Amino acid sequence: MREIVLINITGEDRAGLTAAVVGVLAQAGVSILDIDQAVIHGVSALSIVVAIDDSARAQSLRADVSSAAEQLDQQAQFKPLSEADYRRWVEAQKTERHIVTLLSRQVTGEQLQRVSALTAEQGLSIERIERLSLPISLGAPPGNGCLEFTVRGEPSDSAALRAEFLRVAGELNIDIAFQADSLLRRHRRLAVFDMDSTLIEAEVIDELAKAAGVGEKVSEITERAMRGELDFRASFKERLALLKGLDVSVLDEIGASLRLTEGAEKLFAELKRLGYKTAILSGGFTYFAKQLQAKLGIDYVFANELAVVDGKVTGVAVEPIVDAQRKADLLRELAQKEGLQLEQTIAVGDGANDLPMLAIAGLGVAFRAKPLVKQSAKQAISTLGLDGVLYLLGVRDGQR
Repeated sequence: MREIVLINITGEDRAGLTAAVVGVLAQAGVSILDIDQAVIHGVSALSIVVAIDDSARAQSLRADVSSAAEQLDQQAQFKPLSEADYRRWVEAQKTERHIVTLLSRQVTGEQLQRVSALTAEQGLSIERIERLSLPISLGAPPGNGCLEFTVRGEPSDSAALRAEFLRVAGELNIDIAFQADSLLRRHRRLAVFDMDSTLIEAEVIDELAKAAGVGEKVSEITERAMRGELDFRASFKERLALLKGLDVSVLDEIGASLRLTEGAEKLFAELKRLGYKTAILSGGFTYFAKQLQAKLGIDYVFANELAVVDGKVTGVAVEPIVDAQRKADLLRELAQKEGLQLEQTIAVGDGANDLPMLAIAGLGVAFRAKPLVKQSAKQAISTLGLDGVLYLLGVRDGQR
């Protein structure tokens, strides 16, 4: 009579451990139905499910495995499984999987408890938790922290789960992402970005306005537009008109003062290594976007032209204006040009004018965004820098 047995081997990790245990199983001629191994801080946990065709050999196999484990200072435990239990387990493996990603400057027990409790309330079972960030040295300042949960099942209410994740993220100053565990998650190939307040820590039009002596007025319009209270196209023309007569000599000064957002250089270096095409789709100005293109090695730039006559800004918009709809259209065009599905694209932005492109991208990320944008986008990152996007792709720190 056939027996199905779960074998658990635990103890201090040792070279040759897996080979020794599996060697015993090979000699016994058993079938391997499942296997998993993890090593945490030098402690190994090896689990193997085997099918033993002759139950009379099961006892001797237990003794042989126990002996091999004992020689390597390991503990061996055996749990018989009924065929009915095994069949139920096999069926469960066909269930949909999702990825929950917890992003934090420093992961705490409370964060872990809240996230795991929310998944349980929605009927999701945690199968695996992995750390994607590098360990933080004791006494060192907080850095990037990321845990990735693989969960099984479908949430009973996806909208409610997302709302709860957003609420808890705000309470604990963390970010929580929820995605389908699909093949495309790790095989996206085009990433597009807003520029102002996304790739750089400024709204360039506001900096130009300060130089023109109309900074406060333009900043107020910019803020309302980014919150979605004003139409971007109309507000852009209104702000641009206030810059009429600005001397172009200030452009180089402003360009030199612009600071890249935290994590931008790491993100683009990694995306390039992974074979991504990248683009700036910005309601800002080409003059400054080209500088970023050279600095970060970006493939495409689409932004607004700053019209100049006789060394002075005209204050007149040059069509076509890169507004919300134009950004979404450009994302579609670039995906088609690269031979990609939209599901293989990433879009990152902070303002209301980014929402259409965030909505159609396979991975749309609201980055340090206004409340309306954060609530509307598929995913949001507010705690970490731009390199936090890599965690949503399943990229582990130091993975080379």
